[in-house]
Amino acid sequence: MIRKSILSLTLLFAMTSVALNAAPKKIDNVTAIVNDNVILEGEIESVINEVKATALKSNQELPSDRALRTQSIDRLILKSIQLQLAEKMGIQISDAHLDSAIASIAAEQKITVENLRKIVTDSGQSYERYREQLREEISISEVRRASVHRRVNISLQEVNTLISLIDKQTSKEEYQIGHILVAVDSKATQTEITSRKSVADKVINLLNEGSDFTKVAIASSSGAKALEGGDWGFMSINEMPTLFSASIKGKKKGDLIGPLRSGAGFHIIKILDVRGRQTVEVKEVKARHILIKPSIILSEEKAQSMLNKFVEDVKNNGADFGELAKEHSEDPGSALKGGELGWANPDIYDDNFKAQLGKLEVGEYSAPFRSQFGWHVVQLMENRTADATEKSKQDRAYQILYNRKFAEEVENWLREIRDQAFIEIIAE
Repeated sequence: MIRKSILSLTLLFAMTSVALNAAPKKIDNVTAIVNDNVILEGEIESVINEVKATALKSNQELPSDRALRTQSIDRLILKSIQLQLAEKMGIQISDAHLDSAIASIAAEQKITVENLRKIVTDSGQSYERYREQLREEISISEVRRASVHRRVNISLQEVNTLISLIDKQTSKEEYQIGHILVAVDSKATQTEITSRKSVADKVINLLNEGSDFTKVAIASSSGAKALEGGDWGFMSINEMPTLFSASIKGKKKGDLIGPLRSGAGFHIIKILDVRGRQTVEVKEVKARHILIKPSIILSEEKAQSMLNKFVEDVKNNGADFGELAKEHSEDPGSALKGGELGWANPDIYDDNFKAQLGKLEVGEYSAPFRSQFGWHVVQLMENRTADATEKSKQDRAYQILYNRKFAEEVENWLREIRDQAFIEIIAE
């Protein structure tokens, strides 16, 4: 017994010695603390590498690594805050919801899910990482929708005024705009505001002297699209923030505008491109659906199974779809009308809902599918090509106003949640 004990102790000391003398393994350093979360050095390097890879493919020159690092940390801080809010709000993106979103992405690109997976892996990214990034993007989108939607108020007078302007407007142009924001703190003194104005003027001078707009935006903009080179894409005058529209109308490709002052800071705009808008006929659909929302009590699988049973009962057992919708659908706007959604442009619907409608013949039912709102089955009742009626004008005007105000409020909301968060940068 004594010999066994001594042998055990000897072995223990030997193992301890090996462990102590082993080469230390490098661990991922914590770079920032954001409320109850941390940002690791590896996450920052990953964002920087993705931006560099994208720039390399498009032969785009980038600013210094330090500028890229600052922007990457800022993006990760906002991402962390929003994901923590999603957790507090109980927003969870199930695998079924994620699968449905991926199927929609593949359908939009007119490829199969397997082909999409191959494209992702061929690019050097793991498909599992792609899925988790998409899960985070959907979570953030739902947090923004839930948090910002209630801040958007649109009056009937605003809608009617915009309809009048659209009717009078002869221009069919859309502008691709680049945006740089020189941020000003909401509590800034007049001296600080003057200093930030000076920075904005210097940015304008750099751009007038021929500096690359994308590079300058990535290096110095505080806007949400900084790492995309400030590119907001194409939009009409009416879809732009009010601050921009009056100054941009009539400008030509390459023109610089600003600095324009708002509560967020000083904005610098460049017209990256201009294109004419085509007049198209409005295609409308008339549909009805049943919505089942998963919960802690009702699983994703059970919600999907319920809808499968409803469709089977309608097709094989003579059940009435409208009565099933009245009894079971969790869409308060349509349930009392037997699930009917009325005539509408399918563009107003959730992307996956629109995609499912696009696959159906008149009278046909879809298989159960997932949207951001829950599980649906939908029936295409009729379709038509409609003229621009007063209702469609109101819908379009409302959507334009909503998109404009939502974009403005997102910027304000992001600034507010960052101001309210505990943020500590440990190392840069």
